Amino acid sequence: MEYLSIDIGGTYIKYALLNENLELNDHRKEQTKTTSKQVLYQQIEQIIKEIQNEYNLSGIGISTAGIVDRYIGKVVYAGPTLPFYKGMEWKQPLTKKFSIPVVVENDVNAALLGEIWKGSMINKNNIFCITIGTGIGGAYYKNHLIDGANQQANSVGYLSYDPTTGTNYESRASTNALISTIKEHLDDTVTPESLFERAKLGCHKCLTIIRNWAKEIASGLAQIILLYDPEYIVIGGGISKQGDYLLNFIQKEIHHYLPKHFLKTKVRMAALHNHAALYGAIYPFLKTNAEASLH
Repeated sequence: MEYLSIDIGGTYIKYALLNENLELNDHRKEQTKTTSKQVLYQQIEQIIKEIQNEYNLSGIGISTAGIVDRYIGKVVYAGPTLPFYKGMEWKQPLTKKFSIPVVVENDVNAALLGEIWKGSMINKNNIFCITIGTGIGGAYYKNHLIDGANQQANSVGYLSYDPTTGTNYESRASTNALISTIKEHLDDTVTPESLFERAKLGCHKCLTIIRNWAKEIASGLAQIILLYDPEYIVIGGGISKQGDYLLNFIQKEIHHYLPKHFLKTKVRMAALHNHAALYGAIYPFLKTNAEASLH
């Protein structure tokens, strides 16, 4: 029993195998080809062919950016990170092509399921997950995933639109926003990872950039707290690797955006980091086993 898990993001496609011990192995990654639906479909098809030549697959789980109709396995809305992506079908054509069961889930929903099953939210409930990467997305779990009447709930990247600047929460607090700030104030050779390394060594300019970015992140978390009042907020995406170092900057700022005594939600970094969605994408195949470890 081996399952292929694929996480399609605006920048990278990550994929791995879930083995009989319910652990991910053979992690691989490549840049997302973002020119057209056809090119991206061919890229995913080639990945599956490559893996199928090496493993006997029981199923394929796809975690993807965009608003997903999980029942038909189709992307019904896509944001600016993959502008051509609306209407992309995965389940039907891939099932037909490879004669293997395929499930499709929104990447943030998948990340939250992964954290509940294998990560920092085991035995927890009433959780909002926010992933910060190329874009920003959200997911809410209270006994089950809550998507809203039109599957558009939790699209927190679109919060706080400012008509004066034409920006929203995502364009101010995503990793892409951080990269733009780095280029503006430092240089193109500095990555988000090296920014944090420099800050820890005492670079004042780097610390200022991180503090300001943490304020932007905190402003959106405060709105999530006001709207959902979750017991937990879990922060996922690549930035979760920065752990408590970044979390401390964020937590110092959240209360500034809330009424006094409103900050009761516990904020955590995802324990599975960028692997959370890979676990969550194949959760439907293992629901019986997984539910045993959720409760």
